[in-house]
Amino acid sequence: MSAKHSDAIGELRSNLIEYARLWPEEAEHTQPFLELLDEALQADHGPDGGAAGAGGASQHATAGAADPFMRERLAGHFTGGAWLIDRAGRRVLLTHHRKLGRWLQLGGHADGDRDLAQVALREAEEESGLTGLSVDPDLFDLDRHWIPERREVPGHWHYDLRYVVRAGDNEDYVVSEESLDLAWREIAELLEDPGSDDSMRRMARKWLARVPS
Repeated sequence: MSAKHSDAIGELRSNLIEYARLWPEEAEHTQPFLELLDEALQADHGPDGGAAGAGGASQHATAGAADPFMRERLAGHFTGGAWLIDRAGRRVLLTHHRKLGRWLQLGGHADGDRDLAQVALREAEEESGLTGLSVDPDLFDLDRHWIPERREVPGHWHYDLRYVVRAGDNEDYVVSEESLDLAWREIAELLEDPGSDDSMRRMARKWLARVPS
């Protein structure tokens, strides 16, 4: 296992422990994320305790199937979510998700990247077309949710870690192929929207609690 991977996993573990301390009502939901990090350490070390992926393409594919930062781990894997707010902090950019058919925060697969804050930033840039974005390093929210079977991909769990991403001067988004549409939504309105799921309302409450009314 590379020192870079080890450091990133250690930092993520510390962030999850701190998150559980700040949000004690969510502490039990943090435990599955910590357990999945243990699997990441095992995947990095390989079955014999050495560095994974040193045995060619076949071993690399096997490691990918065991690595929870890779989408090939079909039992479930880490993803990075972006709570992308406008300059005023009053609106959030949501995607009408093409695959799920729901209005959700931006985000996507880690594809091996252990820095999930950077995953959230990258996905926000790719899905919105916005430039000049920045990401807060602290964990904002987490959510474990089921992704239904679609075509050749069986149903599986997403272990989604969400980060605040802040818009720069440019707020004119471009809809990508990932989305049916994008929209800036007033965060306060999400609390009253019956179409918002529990995690969207939870993030709205968290954000509104930290900004002046």
